[in-house]
Amino acid sequence: MKVKELKSEGLHHELEITIPANDIDARVDAKLLEVGETVSMPGFRPGKVPMNILKQKYGKAVLGEVLESAVNETSAKAMDDKGIKPAMQPKIEVTSKDFGEGKDLIYTVAVDVLPEITVKDIKGTTLEKPVAEVGKKEIDDALERIAANNTSTKAIETKRATKDGDTVMIDFKGRTADDNVEQPGMAAENHNLKLGGGQFIPGFEEQLIGKKAGDKVEVKVAFPENYGAPELAGREAIFDVEIHEIREDAKTEINDEFAKTLGMDDVKALEEAVKGQIEKELGGHSRMHVKKALLDHLDKEHSFEIPQGMLDAEFENILHQVQHQNGAQNCDDHADVSDEEKEELRVIANRRVRLGLILSEIGTKNNITIADAELQKAVINEAQKYPGQEKDVFDYYSKNQQALESLRGPIFEDKVVDYLLELAEVKEKKVSIEELTADPDAEEAEKPKKKAAAKKPAAKKDGAKKDAKKPAAKKKESAKKE
Repeated sequence: MKVKELKSEGLHHELEITIPANDIDARVDAKLLEVGETVSMPGFRPGKVPMNILKQKYGKAVLGEVLESAVNETSAKAMDDKGIKPAMQPKIEVTSKDFGEGKDLIYTVAVDVLPEITVKDIKGTTLEKPVAEVGKKEIDDALERIAANNTSTKAIETKRATKDGDTVMIDFKGRTADDNVEQPGMAAENHNLKLGGGQFIPGFEEQLIGKKAGDKVEVKVAFPENYGAPELAGREAIFDVEIHEIREDAKTEINDEFAKTLGMDDVKALEEAVKGQIEKELGGHSRMHVKKALLDHLDKEHSFEIPQGMLDAEFENILHQVQHQNGAQNCDDHADVSDEEKEELRVIANRRVRLGLILSEIGTKNNITIADAELQKAVINEAQKYPGQEKDVFDYYSKNQQALESLRGPIFEDKVVDYLLELAEVKEKKVSIEELTADPDAEEAEKPKKKAAAKKPAAKKDGAKKDAKKPAAKKKESAKKE
């Protein structure tokens, strides 16, 4: 193997590597001998097939495999010999126009290397951690929200007509208007429907307002063009509806009985549980603020060249997120991003890559690793986000190594952050709940700037990337709104 250095500029290196023809021929012969040990050919015993016959029949087939193996092996050795530690997968390009049996293979390797990072000592650094206390008002407000989400209904005491917000018990049977045919999923008995709740397709609930118990109503509607059942999408329909009962929301009293419906012993236990949940949420906000302060400090204290390939890849990832977000907001598949916004996104990409390299260096030097149990817990947490589909999520991660590895980054990052916070001097500062829960990015945006800030992508941890989609919940097709 002959190695020639074509370029060495900063973190970028380019090598030209030549694999002599006799080396390739020897590798091909060795591979053919392996094939000959198992291949069956008329007139020859296994392992006794002459080399010239093996070359004639299998030479071209094994050449591709041999060349790929040779390139991988020699490029790795060449970089190792020169002390090159790739930041990303090297770019390999074969430059010899004609190669094969009896001819040299010449190729180039273009690679960015990881920078040398001198980590600044975090000991003695003071970081501010805002904290907020949970008061009676916050607990009472939370209890009111819980009660509002757990309302019960009671039959109306008068014979008034239905109004928005009422719940009606109905029977309904529907048919498509153009052919007068009853369709599956368009009928039910004793169904409770909250008027104004948007549970059914547009126009259905409105036609039941102003009616009384015992009324029979013919409801005419049209299924949306994007309805989940293609055979019904865009078609008009007629529903024969009978109203059996009208019910109205009953005010939920926050007392021991209500607490028991939620699995608590009494209202005091419910209050303690609510307080604990709020404290947990506020603790998350406190950590977010002190983590940002830590990352800001690391970013400010460390200056080094970043591999261009890593920067470009991160920029493209963020740009794709922003285009997707803007497109979703504007009902456009691919929203354009201005040059000014792209400049802002490059700043974000630079920060993410820089911090990722710093945290990786700190974690590596201090032997911070991820245990299998921690990764398994992360998978369980992901599965809990999809009730009823837990098995699908477990199968997804067990069969998708790339997706599983995507969970490793956030865990590693948090462990390194925890390690650094233990070394730093963290001082708590009492603030209001409003201050604590305010978006720190929004606060930065309010400060005067020379240029307008680009819309930032959704919250994403600096070291984490979601590489694949998770299983989506399935919906039933019925007369209900899709």
